[in-house]
Amino acid sequence: MLQNETVTIIGAGNIGRALIGGLITGHEFEPAQLRATRRTESALPPLQQDFPGISTTSDNPAAVQGATIVVLAVKPYNATGVIEEIREHVHPQTLVISVLAGVTAQALEEAFGQEIPVVRAMPNTPAIVDEGASAITGGRFATTKHLGLARHIFETVGTVEVVPEHMMDAITGLSGSGPAYVYMFIESLTDAGVKQGLPRSTAFRLASQTVYGAAKLVRDTGKHPAILRDEVTTPGGTAIAAVAELEAHGIRTMLINAVATATRRSEELSKQ
Repeated sequence: MLQNETVTIIGAGNIGRALIGGLITGHEFEPAQLRATRRTESALPPLQQDFPGISTTSDNPAAVQGATIVVLAVKPYNATGVIEEIREHVHPQTLVISVLAGVTAQALEEAFGQEIPVVRAMPNTPAIVDEGASAITGGRFATTKHLGLARHIFETVGTVEVVPEHMMDAITGLSGSGPAYVYMFIESLTDAGVKQGLPRSTAFRLASQTVYGAAKLVRDTGKHPAILRDEVTTPGGTAIAAVAELEAHGIRTMLINAVATATRRSEELSKQ
């Protein structure tokens, strides 16, 4: 599907590098079809070393010329300057994919000043290990084909949901910011093991594998998490005692409120 495309990644940081790796590892692209930019020249040699054959530069306008797909993977506060820098060099038929949190498709279309196809995406950092959860939505000028191209790109680093744009702030609060919540959970489980006398290295390995294994079991079996939890909580046992303690301290409410707070922050960013 992507064999005839030329992709430019503007801002090859964590997410950008993940996409480059996914495309190359999945044999979708020859490295020569990929271009990547970084702001500083010193960041380019590591990219070339990790991904031999790709084109790297700090010259954003040169990188987008002739590209059929441009991925904007810069920080949101750098977006305005980058778009001003490249918009005169982006062909009107070029697909622009944005991973900028809180920046709407309409805002991107207006920034480019032309009827350009835009797909807005919200990936998360597990894309670095090809286990990302991404959501995508199309702007006014994006066709089914454009959404298909974007979906194909993000599927090289995980799973993809196609959603209406009004859901994107909530998705930012849930899966976009979600890894931070899970990391805190793993850290807390590790500390709990240490408190009970386990060596920290042992507690860390067990905690991280437990979270990974439980998530994989939910995904692979398709069972509701409540059913899987019930399978662990035997009457009068250790797990149900721990679950009761978690419920007493409002773990559900804390997580629901955390996602709501992150969602509101994404909404605020979209209005700036």
